[in-house]
Amino acid sequence: MTTPAGSGTGFGSVSWWGLSPAVDLQAESPPVDPDSQAVTEHGTPELNVLLLGSVDGRHLLRTLARAALWPRRRFRFYVLENNMEAVARHMLIFSLALEDPEKMGLQERSETFLEVWGNALLRPPVAAFVRAQAGRLARLVPEPDRLAEQLPWLSLGALKFRERDALEAVFRFWAGGEKGPEAFPMSRLWDSRLRHYLGSRYDARRGVSDWDLHMKLHDRGARVIHTSEFRRWRDTGVAFELRDSSAYHVPNRTLASGRLLSHRGERVAARGYWGDIVTGPFVAFGIEADDETLLRTSNGQPIKTAGEITQHNVTELFREMAAWGRTRAAQGDPAQVQGDADGSPEPVFPSPAAPVPESFTVHFLSLGSAQTLHHKSCYKGRFQLLYVACGMVHLLSPELGACVAPGGRLIVELAQFLVDLRQEQLQGFSTRVAELAQAAGFAPQPGARRSQTFERFYKAGDSAPSHKDPAVGSGTPPPGVLAPPLEATNPPPEDLSQPLEGGIPPSEPLKRPSESQASLLEALVPPTGSQTPTPESLTVPPETNSPIPNF
Repeated sequence: MTTPAGSGTGFGSVSWWGLSPAVDLQAESPPVDPDSQAVTEHGTPELNVLLLGSVDGRHLLRTLARAALWPRRRFRFYVLENNMEAVARHMLIFSLALEDPEKMGLQERSETFLEVWGNALLRPPVAAFVRAQAGRLARLVPEPDRLAEQLPWLSLGALKFRERDALEAVFRFWAGGEKGPEAFPMSRLWDSRLRHYLGSRYDARRGVSDWDLHMKLHDRGARVIHTSEFRRWRDTGVAFELRDSSAYHVPNRTLASGRLLSHRGERVAARGYWGDIVTGPFVAFGIEADDETLLRTSNGQPIKTAGEITQHNVTELFREMAAWGRTRAAQGDPAQVQGDADGSPEPVFPSPAAPVPESFTVHFLSLGSAQTLHHKSCYKGRFQLLYVACGMVHLLSPELGACVAPGGRLIVELAQFLVDLRQEQLQGFSTRVAELAQAAGFAPQPGARRSQTFERFYKAGDSAPSHKDPAVGSGTPPPGVLAPPLEATNPPPEDLSQPLEGGIPPSEPLKRPSESQASLLEALVPPTGSQTPTPESLTVPPETNSPIPNF
């Protein structure tokens, strides 16, 4: 058996990392309107951003790291994901990024981030850090007062109680609620996915890997990904090998998720790895750089690998975040100025570890709430920027468009780096995105850069937006505009007996996968040929509300 090209099964049904470069959201937002309601009572403009399927928080981190280049602004990020494991990963990543530098240095923090974010296997010290942080977060989630005190940048108020319970269960599993590697045998699960995906090509997997890299990823703009690092990731799931290979042997539990599987005619809950096995985490931080010397070539070959560029970019990102936090702390945040006995203002200085917590807030919205946000007056016309990942494109509707302010911007991610899709499918998806955006009340943004990784639109209002780049319109030097994250696509038709052997059904409550995973192929033009499955073949029983094929 051979997996047909164009099926999209290699990306899986859950997305753990973005498959397009990180973007500075301020560079994509409209210029500040002094008459806008987004200007707070303290005179500081607010940027309200709604992100559907941002997955790993890289856009938020990039925006905070580049904030020093822009006039002072308060950030309100509203994040909507399709599973609670993604929300938990957001929280863990931000906790790591904002870690006190006296407890964890810059290099250690960046290396830990890369391993937790993109490696299937961890070193024991990194695994110990994940267990400690997960245990702390598991204790904070059910206690809102302590959570607000220790993590002031985080808001879980929009989550339902059962979602908070599920989030706590995820953290408890990460913290070692189920002991031993058999609770999540990552190496066996990874190999099981590979065997089913490649079929008869499994013994020639290195040749398949080289073909996908050189004939697809390189041709689509990811030439810095080196053959050796791509082969290693395809074989073992270890993308960033920062130490000796023998040091990576602890399963990365943050990549585990639950699914309902059909086993002997019954729906069974199982835990396994349902993520990407074909593209890898190299695209998000590894194919673009502010330092152009990293992208130089010698004799036609890049002098740096994607792993080296990723490590450099992440290190600089954390460095910039810390520097911005120290600057704001030294200046004092107007929102935190207190009067002393004489009535003179005294700035309250936060820890210099990271950006002032009150300068940004991350609000996690309830799963599946995209179609009901417009019913709440607090969200109607609130957002200056809407980001939609390609796995969430089916949620783009007039109701969602009503939440964007007139003149607001829309960024829709395309499937450029999804290896399994043919060129005609990518073009069909772009056409479908334009149709959905127009139906939602958006028009193509005039003067926007042409890109194969995402499409830009604006919300039609009383006046059309300026043709100038938003960074130029603000009077500050524009940061390098990058691109957004690739979401989960159609779920893989794995041999369901293999995950059941490798993944022990969990004791914590498992959630059903979101419907959004099938949205990408639903939007594509059905390719011709008998080998490619049609969207009709991907429909699921209505009682499961899940995109899992019923075999």
